Amino acid sequence: MDPHKRSATIEVMAADETVLGGGRYGTGRDGYDPMLCYARQWPNRVWAVEGCNGIGRHIAIRLLADGEQVVDVPPKLSARARVFATGQGRKIDATDAHSVALVGTRMAGLRPVAGDEQLALLRILVDRRRSLGEDHTRMVAQLHQLLLELIPGGATKYFSAAQAKAILAKVRPRDVAGKARRRVAAELISDRERVYRRSKDADKSSRSWSPPPAPP
Repeated sequence: MDPHKRSATIEVMAADETVLGGGRYGTGRDGYDPMLCYARQWPNRVWAVEGCNGIGRHIAIRLLADGEQVVDVPPKLSARARVFATGQGRKIDATDAHSVALVGTRMAGLRPVAGDEQLALLRILVDRRRSLGEDHTRMVAQLHQLLLELIPGGATKYFSAAQAKAILAKVRPRDVAGKARRRVAAELISDRERVYRRSKDADKSSRSWSPPPAPP
């Protein structure tokens, strides 16, 4: 996978590790459809995708939706296979595809990827909540730094948006840089309030999620 080039390089390998084909395809619809069509000339196929919980997730999800069998190749295993196969660890598309194919062919017990919509939904909600939390932490740190430059000693470690507004209301810098700091601090307070509201909404969405009932 190469997310920067928006491409996926594949290698078709038989059980005896004979290379039967391969190619590089774009990950857009114009590239994905020809890739799938090319692979379907081998009826007993299993896709080995590197990092199905990370860099390869977008491809794995699409393959599952199209009825394909997918197994997850951990990046550590493919990196080890790449070193043994090439004698060095340099990552290029062709060697990446070959190392993933080797792991998929040689390793028993690779985790099959299942198309669990409920799990995918929960992952989306959790990722969104984590991202909002990171945004909030970053804004608070930046706001603390600006207040430290605007007020001797800065502000207390913990303060609400209302308290931050009250603190900032007492600050009247006269220099150009000070005015810019105050303006940016005010923007950060507003942004922090917005992120806080979205975080609460994300918490509600996560709490309202419940796993599907177990089959009888």
